[in-house]
Amino acid sequence: MTIKIIKNRSDIGAGTRGSDMGIDAIEIAAINQNNDYFHRHLYQDVETHNETIYNKYNNDFAKRIEHVVEQCQRVSNAVCENIVDGFFPIVLSGDHSSALGTISGIKAAHPKKTLGVVWIDAHADLHSPYTSPSGNIHGMPLAAAMGLDNLGCQVNEPGNATITQWNNLKNIGIVGPKLTPNHLIYFGVRDFEEAEKYAIEKNNIRLVKVEELRYRGLDICVKEAIGKFLDCDLIYISFDVDSMDCDNISYGTGTPVPHGLFPKEVMQVIEQLLATKKVCCIELTEINPLLDNKGNKMAETAFQVLDHISQHIK
Repeated sequence: MTIKIIKNRSDIGAGTRGSDMGIDAIEIAAINQNNDYFHRHLYQDVETHNETIYNKYNNDFAKRIEHVVEQCQRVSNAVCENIVDGFFPIVLSGDHSSALGTISGIKAAHPKKTLGVVWIDAHADLHSPYTSPSGNIHGMPLAAAMGLDNLGCQVNEPGNATITQWNNLKNIGIVGPKLTPNHLIYFGVRDFEEAEKYAIEKNNIRLVKVEELRYRGLDICVKEAIGKFLDCDLIYISFDVDSMDCDNISYGTGTPVPHGLFPKEVMQVIEQLLATKKVCCIELTEINPLLDNKGNKMAETAFQVLDHISQHIK
Protein backbone atom coordinates (compact mmCIF):
# COMPACT_ATOMS: atom_id res chain seq x y z
CA MET A 1 0.00 0.00 0.00
CA THR A 2 1.06 3.59 -0.58
CA ILE A 3 1.68 5.53 2.62
CA LYS A 4 0.25 9.03 2.98
CA ILE A 5 1.49 11.16 5.89
CA ILE A 6 -1.23 13.32 7.45
CA LYS A 7 0.34 16.14 9.45
CA ASN A 8 -1.91 17.51 12.17
CA ARG A 9 0.01 20.14 14.13
CA SER A 10 -2.80 20.77 16.61
CA ASP A 11 -2.14 20.88 20.36
CA ILE A 12 -5.33 22.54 21.61
CA GLY A 13 -6.50 19.38 23.38
CA ALA A 14 -3.43 19.25 25.63
CA GLY A 15 -2.75 20.89 28.95
CA THR A 16 0.86 21.79 28.08
CA ARG A 17 1.79 23.76 24.99
CA GLY A 18 4.46 22.57 22.56
CA SER A 19 3.27 19.33 21.00
CA ASP A 20 2.28 21.34 17.91
CA MET A 21 6.04 21.40 17.21
CA GLY A 22 6.35 17.63 17.45
CA ILE A 23 6.00 17.03 13.73
CA ASP A 24 8.73 19.54 12.92
CA ALA A 25 10.92 17.87 15.56
CA ILE A 26 10.47 14.45 14.00
CA GLU A 27 11.24 15.85 10.53
CA ILE A 28 14.43 17.42 11.91
CA ALA A 29 15.29 14.04 13.43
CA ALA A 30 14.97 12.44 9.98
CA ILE A 31 17.19 15.09 8.42
CA ASN A 32 19.84 14.65 11.11
CA GLN A 33 19.80 10.90 10.52
CA ASN A 34 20.33 11.49 6.77
CA ASN A 35 17.02 9.80 6.09
CA ASP A 36 14.86 11.02 3.19
CA TYR A 37 11.67 9.56 4.70
CA PHE A 38 9.66 12.76 4.34
CA HIS A 39 10.74 13.14 0.71
CA ARG A 40 9.78 9.57 -0.15
CA HIS A 41 6.20 9.74 1.10
CA LEU A 42 3.26 11.86 0.06
CA TYR A 43 1.82 14.11 2.73
CA GLN A 44 -1.08 16.35 3.58
CA ASP A 45 -1.19 19.23 6.08
CA VAL A 46 -4.34 19.67 8.15
CA GLU A 47 -5.37 23.21 9.01
CA THR A 48 -5.27 23.90 12.77
CA HIS A 49 -6.98 26.01 15.41
CA ASN A 50 -3.87 26.56 17.52
CA GLU A 51 -4.53 30.28 17.81
CA THR A 52 -7.48 29.46 20.10
CA ILE A 53 -5.10 28.86 23.01
CA TYR A 54 -5.19 32.65 23.47
CA ASN A 55 -8.93 32.67 24.08
CA LYS A 56 -9.70 33.71 27.64
CA TYR A 57 -12.99 31.80 27.70
CA ASN A 58 -12.94 28.02 27.98
CA ASN A 59 -15.83 25.59 28.21
CA ASP A 60 -16.20 24.20 31.69
CA PHE A 61 -14.59 20.77 32.14
CA ALA A 62 -13.69 20.47 28.44
CA LYS A 63 -11.25 23.17 27.39
CA ARG A 64 -11.65 24.56 23.87
CA ILE A 65 -14.05 21.72 23.04
CA GLU A 66 -15.81 23.63 20.27
CA HIS A 67 -12.47 24.00 18.47
CA VAL A 68 -11.42 20.42 19.20
CA VAL A 69 -14.66 19.31 17.53
CA GLU A 70 -13.75 21.29 14.41
CA GLN A 71 -10.18 19.95 14.45
CA CYS A 72 -11.31 16.35 14.82
CA GLN A 73 -13.74 16.87 11.93
CA ARG A 74 -10.86 18.09 9.77
CA VAL A 75 -8.74 15.08 10.70
CA SER A 76 -11.70 12.76 10.11
CA ASN A 77 -12.22 14.21 6.63
CA ALA A 78 -8.54 13.85 5.75
CA VAL A 79 -8.33 10.25 6.97
CA CYS A 80 -11.57 9.25 5.27
CA GLU A 81 -10.62 10.80 1.93
CA ASN A 82 -7.20 9.15 1.90
CA ILE A 83 -8.53 5.72 2.82
CA VAL A 84 -11.18 5.98 0.09
CA ASP A 85 -8.42 6.99 -2.34
CA GLY A 86 -6.51 3.81 -1.48
CA PHE A 87 -3.77 5.24 0.75
CA PHE A 88 -2.51 3.95 4.08
CA PRO A 89 -2.69 7.01 6.35
CA ILE A 90 -0.01 7.59 8.97
CA VAL A 91 -1.27 10.44 11.11
CA LEU A 92 1.35 12.55 12.89
CA SER A 93 -0.44 14.60 15.52
CA GLY A 94 0.35 17.16 18.16
CA ASP A 95 -1.90 16.04 20.99
CA HIS A 96 -3.90 12.83 21.35
CA SER A 97 -7.38 14.36 21.17
CA SER A 98 -7.11 14.12 17.38
CA ALA A 99 -7.28 10.32 17.61
CA LEU A 100 -11.04 10.71 17.87
CA GLY A 101 -10.90 12.35 14.46
CA THR A 102 -8.75 9.57 13.05
CA ILE A 103 -11.04 6.83 14.35
CA SER A 104 -14.06 8.72 13.04
CA GLY A 105 -12.44 9.04 9.63
CA ILE A 106 -11.81 5.31 9.44
CA LYS A 107 -15.44 4.60 10.26
CA ALA A 108 -16.66 7.23 7.79
CA ALA A 109 -14.71 5.43 5.08
CA HIS A 110 -15.89 1.98 6.22
CA PRO A 111 -19.14 2.47 8.16
CA LYS A 112 -20.18 -1.19 7.92
CA LYS A 113 -16.84 -2.68 8.92
CA THR A 114 -15.91 -3.64 12.48
CA LEU A 115 -12.96 -1.70 13.91
CA GLY A 116 -10.45 -2.82 16.52
CA VAL A 117 -8.20 -0.32 18.29
CA VAL A 118 -4.75 -0.86 19.80
CA TRP A 119 -3.87 2.00 22.15
CA ILE A 120 -0.15 2.14 22.99
CA ASP A 121 -0.03 4.77 25.70
CA ALA A 122 0.81 5.48 29.34
CA HIS A 123 -2.74 6.78 29.82
CA ALA A 124 -6.21 5.33 29.33
CA ASP A 125 -7.75 8.51 27.82
CA LEU A 126 -11.20 7.41 29.00
CA HIS A 127 -12.36 10.58 30.73
CA SER A 128 -15.39 12.60 29.74
CA PRO A 129 -16.40 16.16 30.68
CA TYR A 130 -18.34 14.54 33.54
CA THR A 131 -15.23 12.94 35.08
CA SER A 132 -12.13 14.83 33.91
CA PRO A 133 -10.05 16.43 36.67
CA SER A 134 -8.27 18.72 34.17
CA GLY A 135 -10.71 19.40 31.33
CA ASN A 136 -7.98 18.55 28.82
CA ILE A 137 -9.58 16.73 25.90
CA HIS A 138 -6.49 14.71 25.01
CA GLY A 139 -7.62 12.59 27.98
CA MET A 140 -11.04 11.92 26.40
CA PRO A 141 -10.72 10.55 22.82
CA LEU A 142 -11.51 6.90 23.58
CA ALA A 143 -14.51 7.78 25.72
CA ALA A 144 -15.84 9.87 22.84
CA ALA A 145 -15.11 7.13 20.30
CA MET A 146 -17.03 4.56 22.35
CA GLY A 147 -19.76 6.93 23.52
CA LEU A 148 -18.88 6.47 27.21
CA ASP A 149 -19.94 9.29 29.54
CA ASN A 150 -19.08 7.23 32.64
CA LEU A 151 -21.82 8.92 34.66
CA GLY A 152 -21.31 6.43 37.47
CA CYS A 153 -18.15 8.36 38.33
CA GLN A 154 -19.48 11.85 37.66
CA VAL A 155 -17.79 14.64 39.62
CA ASN A 156 -18.38 17.59 37.24
CA GLU A 157 -21.54 19.39 36.13
CA PRO A 158 -20.83 20.48 32.54
CA GLY A 159 -22.92 23.31 31.14
CA ASN A 160 -25.31 22.90 28.22
CA ALA A 161 -22.81 24.28 25.71
CA THR A 162 -20.20 21.73 26.78
CA ILE A 163 -22.69 18.85 26.66
CA THR A 164 -23.80 19.88 23.18
CA GLN A 165 -20.23 19.95 21.89
CA TRP A 166 -19.40 16.67 23.65
CA ASN A 167 -22.31 15.05 21.81
CA ASN A 168 -21.05 16.58 18.57
CA LEU A 169 -17.62 15.11 19.25
CA LYS A 170 -19.11 11.64 19.79
CA ASN A 171 -20.94 11.79 16.46
CA ILE A 172 -18.16 12.81 14.05
CA GLY A 173 -17.70 10.48 11.09
CA ILE A 174 -20.73 8.34 11.81
CA VAL A 175 -23.48 8.79 14.37
CA GLY A 176 -22.84 6.82 17.55
CA PRO A 177 -19.95 4.68 18.84
CA LYS A 178 -17.11 3.81 16.48
CA LEU A 179 -16.05 0.66 18.36
CA THR A 180 -17.07 -1.48 21.32
CA PRO A 181 -14.96 -1.85 24.50
CA ASN A 182 -14.20 -5.50 23.72
CA HIS A 183 -12.45 -4.33 20.55
CA LEU A 184 -10.06 -2.03 22.43
CA ILE A 185 -6.71 -3.25 23.78
CA TYR A 186 -4.26 -1.18 25.78
CA PHE A 187 -0.50 -1.68 25.74
CA GLY A 188 1.65 0.10 28.32
CA VAL A 189 -1.09 1.98 30.22
CA ARG A 190 0.09 2.63 33.79
CA ASP A 191 -1.25 6.04 34.85
CA PHE A 192 -4.99 6.54 35.19
CA GLU A 193 -7.56 7.94 37.61
CA GLU A 194 -10.25 6.03 39.49
CA ALA A 195 -12.94 6.99 36.98
CA GLU A 196 -10.91 5.46 34.16
CA LYS A 197 -10.12 2.37 36.22
CA TYR A 198 -13.84 1.98 36.85
CA ALA A 199 -14.61 2.25 33.12
CA ILE A 200 -11.90 -0.29 32.25
CA GLU A 201 -13.19 -2.81 34.79
CA LYS A 202 -16.88 -2.23 34.08
CA ASN A 203 -16.40 -2.69 30.34
CA ASN A 204 -13.85 -5.50 30.69
CA ILE A 205 -11.28 -3.68 28.53
CA ARG A 206 -8.05 -5.62 28.01
CA LEU A 207 -5.00 -3.90 29.43
CA VAL A 208 -1.53 -5.33 28.77
CA LYS A 209 0.77 -3.76 31.33
CA VAL A 210 4.50 -3.37 30.77
CA GLU A 211 5.35 -5.96 33.42
CA GLU A 212 2.92 -8.49 31.92
CA LEU A 213 4.38 -7.96 28.46
CA ARG A 214 7.84 -8.80 29.78
CA TYR A 215 6.86 -11.57 32.19
CA ARG A 216 4.57 -13.53 29.88
CA GLY A 217 6.35 -12.55 26.68
CA LEU A 218 5.58 -10.02 23.99
CA ASP A 219 4.74 -12.63 21.35
CA ILE A 220 2.15 -14.27 23.61
CA CYS A 221 0.50 -10.97 24.54
CA VAL A 222 0.28 -9.76 20.96
CA LYS A 223 -1.01 -13.13 19.77
CA GLU A 224 -3.80 -12.92 22.35
CA ALA A 225 -4.58 -9.38 21.20
CA ILE A 226 -4.84 -10.53 17.62
CA GLY A 227 -7.20 -13.28 18.80
CA LYS A 228 -9.54 -10.66 20.27
CA PHE A 229 -9.67 -9.00 16.86
CA LEU A 230 -10.71 -12.09 14.89
CA ASP A 231 -14.16 -10.61 14.22
CA CYS A 232 -12.71 -7.19 13.36
CA ASP A 233 -12.29 -6.19 9.72
CA LEU A 234 -9.89 -3.34 10.46
CA ILE A 235 -7.34 -2.37 13.11
CA TYR A 236 -6.18 1.13 14.02
CA ILE A 237 -2.99 1.59 16.05
CA SER A 238 -2.48 4.73 18.13
CA PHE A 239 1.05 5.24 19.44
CA ASP A 240 1.52 7.92 22.09
CA VAL A 241 5.24 8.42 22.75
CA ASP A 242 4.60 8.67 26.50
CA SER A 243 4.02 4.92 26.38
CA MET A 244 7.82 4.66 26.30
CA ASP A 245 10.06 4.88 29.34
CA CYS A 246 10.81 8.57 29.91
CA ASP A 247 13.88 7.83 32.03
CA ASN A 248 15.31 5.60 29.31
CA ILE A 249 14.53 8.00 26.46
CA SER A 250 13.61 11.57 27.50
CA TYR A 251 10.89 13.72 29.02
CA GLY A 252 9.98 15.21 25.62
CA THR A 253 6.24 14.63 25.96
CA GLY A 254 3.45 16.43 27.80
CA THR A 255 2.73 13.79 30.45
CA PRO A 256 5.80 11.53 30.88
CA VAL A 257 5.48 8.43 33.05
CA PRO A 258 8.39 6.24 34.24
CA HIS A 259 8.68 2.47 33.78
CA GLY A 260 7.35 2.36 30.25
CA LEU A 261 7.99 0.40 27.09
CA PHE A 262 11.28 0.34 25.20
CA PRO A 263 11.29 1.45 21.54
CA LYS A 264 12.11 -2.08 20.35
CA GLU A 265 9.03 -3.41 22.15
CA VAL A 266 6.80 -0.82 20.47
CA MET A 267 8.27 -1.74 17.09
CA GLN A 268 7.69 -5.46 17.67
CA VAL A 269 4.09 -4.98 18.81
CA ILE A 270 3.21 -2.87 15.76
CA GLU A 271 5.17 -5.09 13.38
CA GLN A 272 3.28 -8.19 14.50
CA LEU A 273 -0.06 -6.41 14.24
CA LEU A 274 0.79 -5.26 10.71
CA ALA A 275 1.35 -8.88 9.76
CA THR A 276 -2.40 -9.50 10.21
CA LYS A 277 -3.03 -7.32 7.11
CA LYS A 278 -5.93 -5.74 9.00
CA VAL A 279 -4.18 -2.55 10.08
CA CYS A 280 -5.54 0.35 8.03
CA CYS A 281 -4.10 3.39 9.82
CA ILE A 282 -1.41 4.28 12.39
CA GLU A 283 -1.12 7.43 14.47
CA LEU A 284 1.94 8.83 16.28
CA THR A 285 1.41 11.60 18.78
CA GLU A 286 2.40 13.74 21.80
CA ILE A 287 6.04 14.60 21.00
CA ASN A 288 6.83 17.87 22.80
CA PRO A 289 10.34 19.12 21.96
CA LEU A 290 10.00 22.05 24.38
CA LEU A 291 10.06 19.59 27.27
CA ASP A 292 12.86 17.37 25.98
CA ASN A 293 15.66 17.14 28.53
CA LYS A 294 17.99 15.41 26.05
CA GLY A 295 17.98 17.70 23.04
CA ASN A 296 15.63 16.17 20.48
CA LYS A 297 15.85 12.62 21.79
CA MET A 298 12.12 11.85 21.95
CA ALA A 299 11.56 12.87 18.34
CA GLU A 300 14.67 10.98 17.24
CA THR A 301 13.40 7.83 18.94
CA ALA A 302 9.89 8.27 17.60
CA PHE A 303 11.25 8.65 14.09
CA GLN A 304 13.21 5.42 14.43
CA VAL A 305 9.95 3.68 15.35
CA LEU A 306 8.10 5.39 12.48
CA ASP A 307 10.74 4.51 9.90
CA HIS A 308 10.92 0.89 11.07
CA ILE A 309 7.19 0.19 11.05
CA SER A 310 6.73 1.94 7.70
CA GLN A 311 8.96 -0.69 6.14
CA HIS A 312 6.41 -3.34 7.19
CA ILE A 313 3.40 -1.66 5.58
CA LYS A 314 2.77 -3.58 2.37
